[in-house]
Amino acid sequence: MTNLADSLVASATRDGYAPAIRLGDTVLTYAELDEASARVAGLLSDRGVQPGDRVGCMLPNVPQFAAVYYGILRAGAVVVPMNVLFKAREVEFYLGDSQAKLVLAWHGFAEEAVAGAAAADTECLLVTPGEFETLLAATAPQTAIVERDPADTAVILYTSGTTGTPKGAELTHANLTSNTHVSIDLFSLTAGDVVLGALPLFHVFGQTCGLNASIAAGACLALVPRFDAHAVLETIQSQRVSIFQGVPTMYVGLLSHPERAKFDMDSLRLCVSGGSAMPVEVLRAFEAEFGCIIVEGYGLSETSPVASFNHPGRVRKPGSIGQSVDGVEMTLLDVSDGVGEIAIRGHNIMKGYWGRPEATAEAIDADGWFRSGDLARVDEDGYYFIVDRKKDLIIRGGYNVYPREIEELLYTHPAVREAAVVGIPHHALGEEVCAAVALKDGATATPEELREHIKAQAAAYKYPRHVWIVAELPKTSTGKILRRSVEVPASVTDAHTAG
Repeated sequence: MTNLADSLVASATRDGYAPAIRLGDTVLTYAELDEASARVAGLLSDRGVQPGDRVGCMLPNVPQFAAVYYGILRAGAVVVPMNVLFKAREVEFYLGDSQAKLVLAWHGFAEEAVAGAAAADTECLLVTPGEFETLLAATAPQTAIVERDPADTAVILYTSGTTGTPKGAELTHANLTSNTHVSIDLFSLTAGDVVLGALPLFHVFGQTCGLNASIAAGACLALVPRFDAHAVLETIQSQRVSIFQGVPTMYVGLLSHPERAKFDMDSLRLCVSGGSAMPVEVLRAFEAEFGCIIVEGYGLSETSPVASFNHPGRVRKPGSIGQSVDGVEMTLLDVSDGVGEIAIRGHNIMKGYWGRPEATAEAIDADGWFRSGDLARVDEDGYYFIVDRKKDLIIRGGYNVYPREIEELLYTHPAVREAAVVGIPHHALGEEVCAAVALKDGATATPEELREHIKAQAAAYKYPRHVWIVAELPKTSTGKILRRSVEVPASVTDAHTAG
């Protein structure tokens, strides 16, 4: 029997006085985090949450996230992490699809959280600093950790393919525990390390490589609630951060900060990049400027996430996502001209998609190979290089945007006949979201009106910054809209590709 929360108790037992989570001047020791999680577990129990029940966690990068996350696990329940930027429509879907018993939501996003929870008929408990701690203090702690089978689901992380409907990847206690230890080994993480927590904890990268790895190693996670280059540089200097984890756009942000040379970065010993491909020129410029190597890796929500990495101590190949990690196999399927779809097998592969057996069977074959949807080539040393995405996923500033979801929202506008959402290169964000729209005969709508229509219904990172009206969208002979053939106006392209 096992439980991902065991790692917190083990670290608290080793050194309860050590700092576990830090946010500015606020420090939560391991003993304090352990107790807070036990009281969250007690709170959940008081509200009727049983082992196996799903509980939403809609919190930003604050110390309370860790207390809630490990409290849910401690109670034997399943964590459903949610983006704090979600609108009510998205909150309702996540809670309704997972059949969540309860959601704990940050007070700053109360309006959308409360409305979405009410629509899903899920109890919503707001987390307000001070009030939440008072509530926990009045709650009897549940010190015992509910034992779970290694194959039991610990976290349901929602992801989406080209279908547009998010699917919940069921990650087990064994999946996440194994991947946590892989991360610790990759980063040579010890109790003396300070890890920068700027990646959203509700995403798998920040959750496994940041939160879970730090807690299991007894290290300190120094949080930054929202990525801001100046705040990150200040935190690295003041907290003596030794490991920085980020997506490529974060490295671009640090590199382009005008006052970067004023900060002392000597404490950094390792930088980790994932989420999307790191441009080689950015990697080289960052290493030269900051004097710290970047190791790039690859993974998906369905792979807990780490599948491959450029291992410290081995040859690093710029532009490569490295080799498969211990206990994990990678191969290429349907290879043509040296390029094939990455398939992954090992201890990190999800149990399946929540409530979607057909989608699970499509993604994982009878031999346990998970099809990633990403196209790559591999060299003679076993180093993989991503070539393109099989899916039309747009990655904007490290956040996944699924064209189909935005297109479906555009179709709800009465004037819209057809829509195609595409990503274009952006010098700072990686990609920007754009939309080409064909209007119904006789109907009128401005690009601004269509943009606002989406903005009201989707998280801020999802809505298209550029919308243009076209007479017709390109199509196949069978009438299917061809996103890749959509012509982007030169004025739109020029606005973002220049640095």
